[in-house]
Amino acid sequence: MHKVLDKGYVRTINVMGSDVDVVNAARASFDKEVEELDTRDQKLISFLIRHKHDSVLRHCAMTFEVYAPLMVARQWYKHAVSSTHLDDQMGWNESSRRYITENEEFYIPSVHQWRSIPENRKQGSGEPVEDFVGAKYTRRMQKIVHESHELYKEAMADGIAPEQARLLLPAYSMYVRWRWTASLNALLHFISLRMHSEAQSEIQDYADAVYFEVQQEFPITTTEWLAHRV
Repeated sequence: MHKVLDKGYVRTINVMGSDVDVVNAARASFDKEVEELDTRDQKLISFLIRHKHDSVLRHCAMTFEVYAPLMVARQWYKHAVSSTHLDDQMGWNESSRRYITENEEFYIPSVHQWRSIPENRKQGSGEPVEDFVGAKYTRRMQKIVHESHELYKEAMADGIAPEQARLLLPAYSMYVRWRWTASLNALLHFISLRMHSEAQSEIQDYADAVYFEVQQEFPITTTEWLAHRV
């Protein structure tokens, strides 16, 4: 399990396939398969990646459990919704505040984690702001989170339905937990987009954790993808 930010993490649940399965998917047209990779098979993986024969990557998959602030989850969710050209599945199951499945936790940036508006860009962020500015917004956010959380609990005690009481919580900073299943093709696509320097810093941290897990299970395919497709 890889810890991310202050309370978040990425954990691998299941793995289906290996680099061998990528090769065997490619050799299916010749009714051939191997049990171990040799140098020729490694060159075949490189060829497949370079020439975008990505269907062979869709026979392998991984399932992750992720705990992250909602602002990260909603960026991540785009990959589950818009990756239908990569997957024929919708592998996303998220905890629901309608059913109060876990304690409320919130991501509050520290004094040194607040970033400035970048120059000549409409999105993203620049260098860290000065400490006294960061300290101001860390204090204010701590206060908002505390007051909102107390109000949420008060509403629940007064009999307000959980599905409405959750409106009182600071949504984007609240941690949510979900399970995500995706093919190797979709995972590599996610990594190449979200590890990019222009991606939001917080999701870059999560993409780094996913990359480490994928690299462990599919080392040759991942290396070739990063060499030729990023």
